[in-house]
Amino acid sequence: MTRASRFVALCVVLTAFAAGAHAQGIAWEDLSDAQRELLAPQQQSWSQLDPARQQQIARGAERWLEMDGRDRAAARDRFQLWQGMTDEQRAAARERYQEFRRLPPNERAQLLENYRRYRMMPPEQRAQLRQRFRELTPDQRRVLRNQRLQRLNRP
Repeated sequence: MTRASRFVALCVVLTAFAAGAHAQGIAWEDLSDAQRELLAPQQQSWSQLDPARQQQIARGAERWLEMDGRDRAAARDRFQLWQGMTDEQRAAARERYQEFRRLPPNERAQLLENYRRYRMMPPEQRAQLRQRFRELTPDQRRVLRNQRLQRLNRP
């Protein structure tokens, strides 16, 4: 067996091993002490969770543990908002998020900057801007959207 074929064989074995490890999920005992404490209400059902869901929850717990008090309060607020949504509202929110993720990086950055500037406006000014947008016709909205895209796509 040549050196190259041994290397390929090793890569195949490691890839298979990694896929198998991923499919097994995360054992409760493999979580950190802080994660186990945070996720204690999930302990009884942990082994029945889908491995991908276990990893998602473990990553979420790790992010939570890294947050400061202000960030945790904001996350709690977002979670309460999410729980108050209907299934249709949640589906629409997921779709908008996926649309955002599909945007080119420069468009995503511009949207985030626009949102930051919007949040910095006084509440009265934000209300006026929302009202002006509501009064636009679909054609006017399309023209504005096209103008924005043209500005973003200029070199």
